[in-house]
Parts: sequence; C-alpha cells; structure tokens
Amino acid sequence: MKAVCARWSVICGLTLAISALAIVSQAEAAGQGAAPAPPKLRRGINILGYDGIWEGGRNAPFRLDNLISIRKAGFSHVRINFFGFKFMGPGNLLDEIVLRRLDAVIEEVLARNLIPVLDEHDTNTCQRDVSECAEKLKAFWTQIAERYAGKYPALVFEVLNEPGGQMTSAGWNALLNECLGIIRRTNPGRTVIAAVLNVDDMPVEELVLPSEDRNLIVTFHYYAPIRFTHQGAPWSETFSRIGPLDWGTPEDERKARADFEKVRIWSEREKRPIYLGEFGVYEAAPAEARTRYLSFVARSAERLGWAWAYWQFDHDFAAFDSARQTWKPEIMRALIPAVR
Repeated sequence: MKAVCARWSVICGLTLAISALAIVSQAEAAGQGAAPAPPKLRRGINILGYDGIWEGGRNAPFRLDNLISIRKAGFSHVRINFFGFKFMGPGNLLDEIVLRRLDAVIEEVLARNLIPVLDEHDTNTCQRDVSECAEKLKAFWTQIAERYAGKYPALVFEVLNEPGGQMTSAGWNALLNECLGIIRRTNPGRTVIAAVLNVDDMPVEELVLPSEDRNLIVTFHYYAPIRFTHQGAPWSETFSRIGPLDWGTPEDERKARADFEKVRIWSEREKRPIYLGEFGVYEAAPAEARTRYLSFVARSAERLGWAWAYWQFDHDFAAFDSARQTWKPEIMRALIPAVR
C-alpha cells in the first residue's frame, strides 16, 4: 500500500477487488458440482506485507502468536500481503523455501480459526510494466493454484492488489480473466478476490467477470480523501507537508456515502458480494478525526453487508503497538466497538 500511495496520482482511495462475504454460490464449477459457499470474512486486518518472515526471519516485527491476539480481538480473517515476484528465480519459478514458509503461515492462520486471504501484492511492478506483470502474475497463479489444489479449502486467493498505473480496464480485464482461468483449472471451487482498476473514477462498471463463475466477490480499497488519510506521510513529498486536517463534517460523510452507493448499486445489479480490502488513516492525522473516519467507514461497510480489512496490523497505519505488544485502544474502539 505504501508504495502505491507514493504514486498518489493513482489514488489509493478507491480500488475495487473481490471479497468473500457470506453469499452462497450456486454455480456449477468445472463439472464438479455446486461450488461451496464463500467463507464469512466479516472483519479482518492486513498482515505481513513488510516483514522479514519470508526471508527466514521470525518476529520481525510480526509474531505468529500475534494471530491469537487478532482472533481474540474479534477479527475473522487476515489478508496476507505477499510479494511473490520478489521470490521468483529463472523461468519465474517461485522459491520452494519461501513457499514452505507461506504454507506454515497459512497453517498457523487456520489453526487460530482465522480465514487466510492470500493477496499477490506486487502493485508497483504491475502498475509500471504491464507485460512483465502479466508474465509473472500468470506464472505465480499457475504455481500457487497447483500447490494448493485440494488443500486448505478455507484459503481465499486475491489475484492482484490495486491494478492500475499503465493498465487500462480492457488490459486488466484480459489479464484478470486469464488468471481466473488458470486458477479454475485446478481450483474450481476456490473463492477468489479480483480488483477493479485502481483509478480515481473507480470504474466498477468496466469490470468484466465470467458470468458463470459465482464464487467471486468484488471489493475496493478506500482512502478518500487521500489528503486527509495520508497527511504527514513521510514517504511522500506532497503529503509530508500536509496537515493537520480534520474529517467528519456532513459534507465529508455525504461524499463517502456517495462513493459507497456507487459500489452498492453495481453490486446489487451484478449480484456480486463486496470486500473492502483496505482502509486506514496515517498516524499524523488528528486522533479524534482519525477514529471518527475509521468508525464511519467500518460501520458503513457493515451496514451494506460488506466484509472489510483494516490497513494494517503493524508498521505504519498500525492498529497494534509491536514494541509494547498491545492494541492501540482508540483504533480498536473505532474498528470493533465492543473492544475496550
């Protein structure tokens, strides 16, 4: 997410992707009978995007036993931000050692009674070089789909985080559907998350999905207005100089409702469930405005029946203090009101 936000012209604000909410799929999949109901993702949190676990590190800073805290706090799923391209060798083959670490993470998530969402997170490559992205993304899903065929039925695949940049809707639809075809050859009943092109106007109407595949769910990332949610972010020359900015006027809420309403109308017409895969506010924002925004977004998604995942567990935008091994209470009260 952070790298994408640095390219703020492709606003991190409104990306759409597919979410696995509790909607029963009635599609026939590859001749193997009715697909199972998508898992109930409900509330979730993003993890492991920038940790050293993939290189063999432990507790750096995410600790696998943090999954216990995540479950106890009331979350139902975790979105695993996995940069698969980084671990490809000649022929775009994924490193087997890293894949075994991924197996271990998935198994640990499942053991804690959480649903794992495996998100291919190589946004920068895919926004910058579409042909390189296409080659690597198809190789990634060929290997991952074959590896997990018939295994970990609760595991959800997310094709790509925040497609955009040099991609057009037509180009993304073509690549997305190629990847879905690759996945369905070995995982006909797997729940899959797919994204709408991540550009300012949120062209959800341009997303093309296979009509017969009803085990898909459509989501978006919400960071609008980005001047508020990214104020003070040190990695951006622009945003680092902005703030303090408030949020929460009737006009602020009206704009957010209008954005969500556009998605709701499309979702109901197309009968596709929605997953709000990322939302958050950087730490430099005024504390009361930050919690007001997070509460509004989370409750709005829940009223519409959408699952959501907060960005993110640790690092920046963090809901958890890794040094003290405690939740940040004001963030948690906003996300899950029962938490005190």
